[in-house]
Order: sequence, then structure tokens, then C-alpha cells
Amino acid sequence: MTEPTVDAPGGREPITLTPVLTQRWDQPDSFTRRAYEKAGGYKALRMALQRKPEDIIEAVKDSGLRGRGGAGFPTGMKWSFIPKDSPKPTYLVVNADESEPGTCKDIPLMMADPHVLLEGVIITSYAIGAKTAFIYVRGEVLHVFRRMQNAVAEAYEAGYLGTNILDSGVDIDVVVHAGAGAYICGEETALLDSLEGRRGQPRLKPPFPAVAGLYASPTVINNVETIASVPSIVERGADWFRTMGTEKSPGFGIFSLSGHVTNPGQYEAPLGITLRELLDMAGGVRAGHELKFWTPGGSSTPMLTADHLDVPLDFEGMAGVGSLLGTRALQIFDDTTCVVRATGRWVEFYKHESCGKCTPCREGFWWMVQIFDRLEKGDGTEADLDKLLDMSDNIAGRSFCALADGGVAPVVSSIQYFRDEYIAHFENQGCPFDPAASTLFAPESQQEAGVRA
Repeated sequence: MTEPTVDAPGGREPITLTPVLTQRWDQPDSFTRRAYEKAGGYKALRMALQRKPEDIIEAVKDSGLRGRGGAGFPTGMKWSFIPKDSPKPTYLVVNADESEPGTCKDIPLMMADPHVLLEGVIITSYAIGAKTAFIYVRGEVLHVFRRMQNAVAEAYEAGYLGTNILDSGVDIDVVVHAGAGAYICGEETALLDSLEGRRGQPRLKPPFPAVAGLYASPTVINNVETIASVPSIVERGADWFRTMGTEKSPGFGIFSLSGHVTNPGQYEAPLGITLRELLDMAGGVRAGHELKFWTPGGSSTPMLTADHLDVPLDFEGMAGVGSLLGTRALQIFDDTTCVVRATGRWVEFYKHESCGKCTPCREGFWWMVQIFDRLEKGDGTEADLDKLLDMSDNIAGRSFCALADGGVAPVVSSIQYFRDEYIAHFENQGCPFDPAASTLFAPESQQEAGVRA
């Protein structure tokens, strides 16, 4: 199958999609062990078991693989933090609680190819010395939970899991756990509390999970896509992995395009690709409209505008323009979208999903929702914008976890780029968008005719 390519700006080489994790998604039986083995599945596991655990950790370090869950922390380095002399058991926990608005890569990955994740879990467990691994799946996606359970059963049947796997003398068990349904459980320590049967709330750090994680034991927590990338690195090598992406953000990643785009979906491409290039592959913004704003990594990453179409989608590129790569959930909004309404809905989400442990987060987002309600109705003032920025400054960085930072990201960035649109709400005494036509009001005659959102 020929992969789509697009001409890259600035004289760069044409960008080609790099289907590694997604290469079997179009096969009707891709989720079965038989199909996975036919495509070379579990070959990397056999190779890994012939090597020393520390060699696998070094290979992952050399590859430059960084966490695909949003933070981008070097994966091999995280593994190496596990103490070698702890009398307690070591655990691996896979964070499959995908709930960031706009993020939709881990769930289709587990549905279409659960065995690539499972092979990564087994290899990682061997590398860090874990005999038990947990895959924490968001409880609402029952179909995904069942598919992962079926994949685990198939792996046990083939001898990839259990006692003395593949006659290696290594024992590894995997438990698929259904979460109770809370955005906060995507935060690693809240996930651990939930996994232990308690209410999901973030823990104070230190101690960090590598020292005292699950059941107060050394624990590695990684995202689904991160662990699923491990088998290809073991099989093809760190140098192969570094042929894709950029120097500091090597490798491939799944970019999720949603919203006002002609062909939304999953696009697996090298890190460092630009939104312009991805939109070219996806058929562009929907016909008759122009890009207004977009999120590079879900709603908790500061929004960007059409001026940022050619910024590399890697960790450094996004940081350079004041945003974050996050989960690569590219939500596309065209010129029919009211940025005040969109931001207000995101703030409402973070208010609802706050676990209530931290006062700035619990109280701050509640008050922000009241302000956004006034703003959208046209009852606010420009002083409310300064109040929102002041509140954002007092919420961010003052909570146990990053929910607070993520919740204020769209607020600060929307005011930064679209302050005039906020002001237009005051001047029009309401939203300046016509909900029927889904477009901005311009002619004065329309306003005089009483056509108002």
C-alpha cells in the first residue's frame, strides 16, 4: 500500500505517513493473536528474552522514545529509576484511561491491535523486573475492556504469559482493570489510588511512583502508545526508530484529527510533521471555511491559530510557541466557531472533573464557569477578562496535579489570541455568531433586523 505524501514547506523532504502501530488496522481480524503472529507478532518478545533486561532499557534510552501520554518524559530514563535493591515487588501499570477531550488514539489502538500493546507490556515487565502488570482501561469503554481481556487470554494460551513464558524461566502475569470513570484517573497517582480500590485523587509527590507507587512498591506507569512502541524498537533497533521524527523528539506518533476537517481520523506520522501537512493529507478544513483555532494535544493544551500551521508538531516546536504537544489530539475549529462558547464548555468540563482535593481547582473553575456564562450572554465586562487571567494565575501550579494547569490553558490562550471576540460579546450584548448560519455577524443591517445569537 502506497503511503500518502505531501510536499513539506521550507525545502524539507516530503512527509510520508509511517504506519507502525496502525499498519494492521484495516484488517478485519487484526485484533486476533493469529493475525498478529502472522504479521511477525511476538518475534520481538522472543528477541527480548534472549537479552539482558538492562540491555533492553539501554536500547529504549538510545531510541529517544518519550512518553506518548502527553508529558514527553524519556521512557528509558523512567524505567531506570526503579530501585535495584528494593525488597518489594516491582509493578508495571499501563495508563489506558484515555479521557482527554479530543484524544482518541489509545482506544482504537487497543480495539484494532491489542496484542501489540500486550507484547510491549510483557517486554517492559521483563526489562524492569515486574512479575505483574496492570492495564487500567477506562470503564465506560466496555468493548475495549473485553477485547483486552480476550487478548490476554489468548496470550496465556500461547505461553506468552504465566509461568516460565516461552521456556525462559520468566514469570509474568497481566491484569486488565476497568476504571470507575473519572478524568482525574488519567493522572498517574490518582490512577494508582483507583487501582488500589480507593477514590481516585492525586497523591503528594515525593515519593514518586518509581519508589513508592502501587501498593507502596516500585512502579512504572506508561501510556498505551508508549508501551505499544516498544516491540518495534526491540525488533528493529534504536537507530531505525531515530530515522523518524526530530533529533530531540524521535520516532512516530498517532495524530488524531477531529472537528472541522474534511477527513477526520488517525494519522500516524513522524513527530515534527506540521498541521499544514496533516491537513493536506486529511483534505483540509471543511469546504467553504477557514481554520480559526486548533489544539495540538487536546483541550488541556493552549490553543493555537492559523499563524502556527507550520510549527513542527514535536515537544520542542510546541513549547517554542507557548503550547504543548500533549496527546496529539488535533481539534480543528473553523471560522463558524465562537471561541468564548468553546472555551466556556471546556472550563465546565474541568469544573465537573475536578476531584475536589485542591481548593484553587475546586473553587476556581466553579467561579470561572459563572463568568463565562455572563460573557457569552453579553453581560460581562472587559474587567472580567482580567479577572479570568488573574484567576488562571492563581489556579495553575497550585494543585496536586496538572488538571488545574490544563483547565486554564484554553482560557489564557483564547484571551491572548481572541480578546477582540470577547469584547464583541459586550458590544453586541450577546454572542456575535448566528447559530443558524454558523457565521460571524458583519452587516449592521442584520443586527438592526434583530437577528442575534
